This record gives sequence, structure tokens and C-alpha cells, in this order.
Amino acid sequence: MRARKKKWAPAELANNPRILRDLEQYNGSIKNYFGNNNPVYLEIGCGKGRFITETALRNPNINFVAIEREPAILAAAARRAEECLQGHAGSLVFVLADVDNLLDYFKPGDIARLYINFCDPWPGKKKWAKRRLTHDNYLAKYEELKIPELFFKTDNQILFESSLESFSRKHWVLQNISLDLHKSKMEDNIMTEYEEKFSPFGPIYRLEAQPPSTMHTI
Repeated sequence: MRARKKKWAPAELANNPRILRDLEQYNGSIKNYFGNNNPVYLEIGCGKGRFITETALRNPNINFVAIEREPAILAAAARRAEECLQGHAGSLVFVLADVDNLLDYFKPGDIARLYINFCDPWPGKKKWAKRRLTHDNYLAKYEELKIPELFFKTDNQILFESSLESFSRKHWVLQNISLDLHKSKMEDNIMTEYEEKFSPFGPIYRLEAQPPSTMHTI
């Protein structure tokens, strides 16, 4: 998703304290930035920040990181988080980064949970399937980072079905699968902006997945 340019975005990117600009000064580990032993949860593609901000508010003993490749979107999400989280203990930072460079930003063991919410389904050409964030190539990255669990939501049936196939090929273990999340018994679902807008037009698909390389440690 590309956002319209916002005149205030450059200043927000430069000054918002929730935007982490130089991870290298923390020896390349996000855990060193937070300076505590709390688990770190990562969201790839944060949109306007509603989901990750609300999740941080509800879970003050968890550290949260959201990465986003579009500067204007990141600026908007960080501004929202700073306004909402003032006076709260929740730890949340944003990083301007592309998921393709995930291994440059995090070390194995850094991330305890990964959220992927309503990512681009890349419809159309068959060759575009490899760009989906649940494609085998990306699952291999998550395994290399030793991420023990992944929470995934989408409203795109084709993406969900192809994701199931990818998880199966890579021998990930699935649980809490929902083919219509908003009609399920899940009570603590936190919606994204996209989810709130488009859920009236069709079902939301959701699942939780664990890679085989970490199953024996959970």
C-alpha cells in the first residue's frame, strides 16, 4: 500500500521517539534496545498502527516492534502510537524497513511472536505468489530467525488457501484456524483499520502457526 505524501511526515520521522532509526547501536539486537527480558512481538506492515498500538496498550509486559516500508504510513502509525501510549507502560517502537531485509534487523531468538495482518495477496500472475508474506521463501526467513509462532489474518480466500499450502509444505503446525473470525467465539480480537472497513463484505480468515524447528521447545 502506498500512501499520499504528507507534509508533516518528514518531521515526524525525524523526531518521533517511537521510531527506531539506528538498531546497530544496540549491537544489532532489538532486545538490547528495550533493556529488559520481556518477549518481543513483531508486526510486519503496520498500516496506520491501530492494531499494534491497541495490542501494546493491553499488554504492558510485552515489547512490540512494527516494521513498515512506506515512510508516510510509518509516520502516521508512530504519531498515533505516541498520542495513545503516553502515560502507559507498553513498549512499542517502529522501524522503517522492508521485510525482505528482515534478517538484517533481527537476530535469531529476538522475536517471540510474528503478526501478519492483511498483507498484499498479490493476485494475478502466478509468479507473484512468491511475494506473499506466507510464501515458502518467507517462512524460511521466519524459521531462520527462530520465531516460535505466527498469527495471520486476511480477507482474501486465495491468499489464505495458498498460505495453508505453504505452511503444509514447510511442515508448520496450525491451530485456532477460523474461516469466519467475526462469527467465531474468539473474544479478544483486535481489528486493524482495514479489517473494520472491509469485514462487512466477507469473512475474515485467521490462523496461528508454529514452525517445526521450534515445536520441541514450546
